[in-house]
Amino acid sequence: MPCLRVSLPAAAVLAAAAVSIPAGPSHAAEALRVPPPVAGAVLEPVSLAALPGWREDDGAASLDAFRRTCAGPGPNPPQIEGVTGSPADLAAACAAAAEVRPNEAKKFFEARFSAYRIVRPASGTEPERRVGFLTGYFEPELTGSLEPGPGYTAPVLARPDDLVSLAPGETVPGLDPLYRAGRRTETGLVPYPERAAIEDGALGERTRPLLWLRDAVDLFVLQVQGSGRVRLPDGRGMRVLYDGKNGQPYTSIGKLLVNEGHLPINGLSLERWTAWLRANPDHARRLMRMNASYIFFRTEPVTDPALGPPGAAGVPLSPGRSMAVDGNLWRYGLPFWLEGKLPGQPGRGHLVVAADTGSAIVGPARGDLYVGTGAAAGRAAGDLHDRMGFVVLIPKPAPDGAAKDAAAPEAAAGEARP
Repeated sequence: MPCLRVSLPAAAVLAAAAVSIPAGPSHAAEALRVPPPVAGAVLEPVSLAALPGWREDDGAASLDAFRRTCAGPGPNPPQIEGVTGSPADLAAACAAAAEVRPNEAKKFFEARFSAYRIVRPASGTEPERRVGFLTGYFEPELTGSLEPGPGYTAPVLARPDDLVSLAPGETVPGLDPLYRAGRRTETGLVPYPERAAIEDGALGERTRPLLWLRDAVDLFVLQVQGSGRVRLPDGRGMRVLYDGKNGQPYTSIGKLLVNEGHLPINGLSLERWTAWLRANPDHARRLMRMNASYIFFRTEPVTDPALGPPGAAGVPLSPGRSMAVDGNLWRYGLPFWLEGKLPGQPGRGHLVVAADTGSAIVGPARGDLYVGTGAAAGRAAGDLHDRMGFVVLIPKPAPDGAAKDAAAPEAAAGEARP
């Protein structure tokens, strides 16, 4: 899972800096506005001010997350063409946000965005659904060492020099579209080795260990989440960040444990399945190797302990305010209103910002909320598996002269959650 990835280059935001903020449309105009098409969804216009919980939510926190996403370099490579959310309109909203006072955050979102409830239409025997599904993810905090030794046996590998990652939607002749990366050879790209082969040394000198974690289970957790913080023996902390994967398909360890009857699906938390793996090392090795996907990393210092790692949008994640979305449908930087009660959160709704993605985050009404760092955040993320209503905020058309369409974002950081 990510932790893992505004989508708008800073230049686009600066280009829009002189744009004035138009007054919001009348209620009659709001009712007549035509929603943009989104694959697999019908968008129903709604009034932000009328949404239950809108007035009570912390608008200043959402504004801060939105501004931070605006200021980022954008993902690399860009998102595919056709994702919902005009880069020019979003750049103009970003420029306007720079001058907004925290106590005026709600008015800003009401004036600069049109809100649409995401509804999945009826299909076959499946009825119309007005809710989606929300999960949570976090940044694990692990112990490690820059040198191998007793208690530090699992190498965290750097990106290999022969790994070629494919951009969203990109295909390569001769390489099955199932694979999202390949190995560079003299005759072209071939599938990259699976997890088991990598663990058995298939990469040779193509990669190197960045550091060592205490065991293979900690490494697996790091790869599932896509990033993490590591505490070294001398007390220093460092961040370990996603830097590519082998492109092989991901298999959920949780599903394997449930399907083989080792653990029940009810109460299948991170703490529970990691404890089971450590208590059953022979089964653990076999099950983890059934997940062919393998993630590589890079390191950097922790500059702001209050923020998470960079998401797919290229900016640090804001706990409780950054959400992973389907990056093939939604542009990073779009705000979303979550219609429902979140565990441990007051109120009946929550305004968040699309800033990341993940391989299991698929569909228009699917989100993964970044919860924070450490064990408590891990427990909170594990408890977040709820049906949830989604309202997307689409920026209103930018005035003439606003920022032109900018190259947009990339996908992603980590794996899918178990």
